[in-house]
Amino acid sequence: MSRPAHRRPEYHKINKDLFVLTYGALVAQLCKDYEKDEDVNQYLDKMGYGIGTRLIEDFLARSCVGRCHSYSEITDIIAQVAFKMYLGITPSVICNNSSRNEFSLILDKNPLVEFVEELPAGRSSLCYCNLLCGIIRGALEMVHLAADVTFLQDRLKGDSVTEIGITFLKKRDEKKYRWKK
Repeated sequence: MSRPAHRRPEYHKINKDLFVLTYGALVAQLCKDYEKDEDVNQYLDKMGYGIGTRLIEDFLARSCVGRCHSYSEITDIIAQVAFKMYLGITPSVICNNSSRNEFSLILDKNPLVEFVEELPAGRSSLCYCNLLCGIIRGALEMVHLAADVTFLQDRLKGDSVTEIGITFLKKRDEKKYRWKK
């Protein structure tokens, strides 16, 4: 039976708990496969990067966001639209410098660690949610924005908040975005 032409395809969502548990199993397996935390962190970042490069198309199609004219606009869209759309949370955004190219996303709640109480023994430098950094970096690169994305603080490591730092690496050419008269 075919679908009527006027109906949009439905996006199937998986249960959030299933996703979080599956992610936890992935990280546990990576900890077994790799001795060094740095190798696990790098693998999660690389995996996230691959997801981000593909996820950006879905995000742009579903969110209907327009062109951004500043790094603060971009960071606000990441926090208020993308995180809300895919993780159901809205992090706070803080600008970290006067040149307005360094930002922090403060996550009050991190759904990926919902069932995690602490890092595995002997894994103090493990960045459990490094997948998120790779996703953000990959998505930004697909829209031609080079950025360094890292975890600055993590509640799993005893910090008071979970904070992701985003540093845009190129200065925006403002002349390029001005309308011609």
